[in-house]
Amino acid sequence: MANRRLKRDIEERYGPVPHTAEDDARLFANPEFKAAYDALEEEYVALHALLAARKDAGLTQAQIAERIGTTASAVSRLEASLASERHSPLFMTLRKYAAACGKKLVISFA
Repeated sequence: MANRRLKRDIEERYGPVPHTAEDDARLFANPEFKAAYDALEEEYVALHALLAARKDAGLTQAQIAERIGTTASAVSRLEASLASERHSPLFMTLRKYAAACGKKLVISFA
């Protein structure tokens, strides 16, 4: 369910390269592709939450940066880091980001 919601949100915001249901069926029939796709779910759910908080607050990266005392490029790197394995943000940083958006950082395990 989270994958479908995330896919819909990404399509609405970022306009990915068009592909058909047949393309999806072909890709997801490959067990290696499906495993790689599923492995990314947690990162993309976290990224979606970060971007949704900023959007809900109506803030730009520069405005978030000003509120947490950093640069817009650092905020950009933070948002990008959730979709990569290069860097894991500190809880303190995520807490500041959430507060800048008028939110509270909440972490849960399912």
